[in-house]
Amino acid sequence: MNHPIYLDNHATTRVDDRVLAAMLPYFTEQYGNASSRQHEYGWIAEAAVEHARGDVAGLVGADKDEIVFTSGATESINLALKGLAEACGPRKNHLVTSVTEHRAVLDTCDRLEDAGFSVTRLPVDRFGMVDPEAVRSAITEKTFAVSIMAANNEIGTLAPVRSIGDICRSRGVLFHTDATQAAATIPLDVHTMGIDLLSMSGHKMYGPKGIGALYVRNGVRVIAQMDGGGHERGRRSGTLNVPAIVGFGIAASLAASEGQRDAACICALRDHFVALLQSGLDGITVNGHPVERLATNASLTFEGVKADRLMMAVKRVAMSSGSACSTASPEPSHVLRAIGLKGDALIGTVRFGLGRFTTTEEIETAAELLVEGVNHQREHQRTVAVTSF
Repeated sequence: MNHPIYLDNHATTRVDDRVLAAMLPYFTEQYGNASSRQHEYGWIAEAAVEHARGDVAGLVGADKDEIVFTSGATESINLALKGLAEACGPRKNHLVTSVTEHRAVLDTCDRLEDAGFSVTRLPVDRFGMVDPEAVRSAITEKTFAVSIMAANNEIGTLAPVRSIGDICRSRGVLFHTDATQAAATIPLDVHTMGIDLLSMSGHKMYGPKGIGALYVRNGVRVIAQMDGGGHERGRRSGTLNVPAIVGFGIAASLAASEGQRDAACICALRDHFVALLQSGLDGITVNGHPVERLATNASLTFEGVKADRLMMAVKRVAMSSGSACSTASPEPSHVLRAIGLKGDALIGTVRFGLGRFTTTEEIETAAELLVEGVNHQREHQRTVAVTSF
């Protein structure tokens, strides 16, 4: 097998063939604007959008009219947090989140602080888990929302979403979760989990890039952050991306029907991959929670190895050293720092993301290449050390 091996599914996923097939007619045949309600082209486009809205809603147990289409999870998060802040402030001006959130949440919180809001960033334990009791203690009479991600995009740890949702509901505080990584494989139900707002993105669940959604529970008020036309019931203006929405709907439907089966298969492959590496190498640490974790994730620290050099040495395997949305930053991962990694461990950690299309042959080949690459880099380090001495 000589083709490149893709193990970076946390950054983005391949579009499922069934998703692509459903999208194609809306580029060339049914290309109407969903807001053109005066003719058949518009009616067909609008019907397709509403069908997809139902599929996306169904994935998380929501009602159709609670789904707002956006350009992706980053926009959804901005709309959720900034929209809530604007709707609730200044009487309620405090937000609770965690130190391991995606940059879309953390940077939005920074912007809110610049605007005069107060933000509490809760620590996590060595597995990257937020303590629900810390959430309870952080809530004050000024708190308008809590935002905790459902699954971490770097180390795969799952948050105790239901417990946090119960606490928020008991305290009369709105709960937002970034479910970008979780929605494809983790069962989510916004009502039983006490979730008031939920962000997700199509390209993390085998759908197209450039489309996402924000679930907003009926009765929750968010102020639009994009004006011009009053689309999406006044919450997000702009011409709807019909082909992408159709694809997102199919991807959500497939996740609802196949996600748990996918997760079981992927988890077995992930465990096989890690076992192969551990049998061929010593000095490997698995990061994240040992049980409460994404089936797709393997965050591994290789002792005596620099991640950037390993990735260059093993070019056939697509992997990453952290979030794809933080690659412009030269600083080590804030997530890895938060779980206590220091020094060489920070720069020796690699994230592997398996997916629906990952095969056993790819896993076994990747493990073989990585064992060779790690051993080569360690031998080089020993040679340099001896020469220097």
